[in-house]
Amino acid sequence: MDENQEALELQFDQLQTALAADDMKQFRELFLELHIFEQGQFYQSLTDEQRRQMYAYLSPKEIADMFDVIEEDNIHMTDYLSEMRPGYAADMLAEMYTDNAVDLLNTLDKKQTAKYLSIMPHESAREIRELLHYEDDTAGAIMTTEYVSIVANQTVRSAMYVLKNEATAAETIYYIYVVDQANHLVGVISLRDLIINDDDVMIADILSERVISVHVGDDQEDVAQTFRDYDFLALPVTDYDEHLLGIVTVDDIIDVIDDEAASDYSGLAGVNVEEVSENPMRSAMSRLPWLITLLFLGMATASLISHYEELVSEASILAVFISLITGTAGNAGTQSLAVAVRRLAMTEDKERSFLGTVMGEILTGLITGAITGLTIFAIVSIWKGNPTLGFVIGIAMMFAITVANLAGSLIPMLMDKLGFDPAVASGPFITTLSDLTSVLIYFNIASLFMQQFIGT
Repeated sequence: MDENQEALELQFDQLQTALAADDMKQFRELFLELHIFEQGQFYQSLTDEQRRQMYAYLSPKEIADMFDVIEEDNIHMTDYLSEMRPGYAADMLAEMYTDNAVDLLNTLDKKQTAKYLSIMPHESAREIRELLHYEDDTAGAIMTTEYVSIVANQTVRSAMYVLKNEATAAETIYYIYVVDQANHLVGVISLRDLIINDDDVMIADILSERVISVHVGDDQEDVAQTFRDYDFLALPVTDYDEHLLGIVTVDDIIDVIDDEAASDYSGLAGVNVEEVSENPMRSAMSRLPWLITLLFLGMATASLISHYEELVSEASILAVFISLITGTAGNAGTQSLAVAVRRLAMTEDKERSFLGTVMGEILTGLITGAITGLTIFAIVSIWKGNPTLGFVIGIAMMFAITVANLAGSLIPMLMDKLGFDPAVASGPFITTLSDLTSVLIYFNIASLFMQQFIGT
């Protein structure tokens, strides 16, 4: 354990002692010295009774600052709110950044949300209501209305005055957006621009008219891609008429990227990786639906093998290599699926033609299949002393990998075209499908060389 961690644990112990002694002054001094992230860690380690004690020691604003950095998808967030007096909770929500408050309220049912909105300050409730009606996973749903805007026909001195007055409420002040009288977005300047220019310089003379913005209805993945492309700390959000509605900040995009990555990984694994439960029964129930579905698909593979039972009985050596071919093809299909899902998440690769992508995957499958097939041909020919058997295993391996590679890329592309999340074409599904096609390819090729296996 490093020194910083030891010091933090010591401070946590001192905070616990202050709570136990009901020493509000000592608790406030120690608690407010912590970084907001560390405050959240301590808060979440307490019992519900200890947290209620904290509410008596701290203002709604001080709790709100901490809640702004606690993950909104924390499974206990609704419990934390229910511990507070309704008036205290409403004031706390009003003090949070609007986008974070909206995320938190979206975890509640409509009746609870309406209750808090009805008792919080009117202006805060109005701003929150404006964001609540935007569709999930869009720029509107993750934007904040706490930003700084100025007009072009004012001086740097005047703009600095506006900035100083609004900075405490703004989520970020690194970019200041320039609007006209009708609130159309016309430009942007940075905090550096204000600092390095003379007080009497007009904003119109130093603003940048080329503003990269996103539309309020844009998918959050597209917004995240824009952040990646331009390395911005914030992006303005506009409506169809270029009215400035809010901004998306980089901290929210980090959450989006994390959520999208978890969603993709969940799809590839065939289980929701975000629902982590220590209850074995709950964990089992969350995994069973896919497993049962894949079990029935696997039965199709078993039935197919049963169909070739006579072939296997006459040349039992064929049974040795079934799992080798199906396993390798399944691995190739999963690799192709992962690449395809990643490609679809990247805007520039989405523009690539469907036919071009398919042809590329076929060639990739043929190359990897041919090299793998040649390798297994050499191994089996030497191991079993039967070049014909080696040839059958090698050629079956090549075609099985090619088909699995094509399926792994084609299925998510088709799902994307149909408007579904391509990540739900999960790895287990592709693997099981590859088993089916691999067995079909393997035994059909083997049947052509049946005479050579008799007596093998």
